[in-house]
Amino acid sequence: MVRGGGKRRPGGEGPQCENTVDVKKSKFCEADVSSDLRKEVENHYKLSLPEDFYHFWKFCEELDPEKPADSLSASLGLQLVGPFDILAGKHKTKKKSTGPNFNLHWRFYYDPPEFQTIIIGDNKTQYHMGYFRDSPDELPVYVGINEAKKNCIIVPNGDNVFAAVKLFLMKKLKEVMDKKKTNLLKNIDEKLTETARELGYSLEQRTMKMKQRDKKVVTKTFHGAGLVVPVDKNDVGYRELPETDADLKRICKTIVEATNDEERLKAFAPIEEMMTFVQFANDECDYGMGLELGMDLFCYGSHVQQGSCLSPVYYI
Repeated sequence: MVRGGGKRRPGGEGPQCENTVDVKKSKFCEADVSSDLRKEVENHYKLSLPEDFYHFWKFCEELDPEKPADSLSASLGLQLVGPFDILAGKHKTKKKSTGPNFNLHWRFYYDPPEFQTIIIGDNKTQYHMGYFRDSPDELPVYVGINEAKKNCIIVPNGDNVFAAVKLFLMKKLKEVMDKKKTNLLKNIDEKLTETARELGYSLEQRTMKMKQRDKKVVTKTFHGAGLVVPVDKNDVGYRELPETDADLKRICKTIVEATNDEERLKAFAPIEEMMTFVQFANDECDYGMGLELGMDLFCYGSHVQQGSCLSPVYYI
């Protein structure tokens, strides 16, 4: 039986050019990508892209001027996709009637709306990297990775795409035994590291900015990326769900494994009660509770729940 309504719980930009010692490096602060092309990317996605996105595209152009999106394919098994497709002009080859829905373009099964895929890897595990945002009106807080064939977990991998690819490359170097392949990877690593250093990007997996964000996370959610919602000085904005993550997963499992409609309706009862608590929370401006419940149900991934629960949860 679900208990109570839950207790309230308290609750990036690109490189900093002014920190660069060499004045000449200030020219690198903005990538050489036209304003028209930048607008085209952002108009298709309705999202602002960080400067490291454009810098990384220019880096890949240096590796392979003809096919920048495939410049890391042979060496790392990575391909630039999503908003990079706009920079590559791939969207222009599609007829308007058959063009992609950019809100769904390269979106994998467990990807929440906050996650925007920019690089794909091993298709067997559906490995992909993406920008993670706390708000659509803000720049990404970090680059996350997910393997959709395995689970919904999003792992933070640096606050820019250079760091994410660097971390992937270092892991790859430990796995490769072939000397020729090792030298190729080391060569790319040197170029990437030098470019990131010149541009002022951190190559750490968890930067100070990411650690500061961790302090604002009110709950981890099933995907582990954390939920950040506005919470005022009176702790208004979020309250905890009345069930732990483990209990909520157990409830979801019971719903999915129900053998008939009667059992399923019975199993749904705790969810329905939580949705009532969410409505109470919304009335008191604790909107984060409903977002957490909706996100957890989405991440659990069952089509049985999604049709019945997600629409009303996101609506309220």
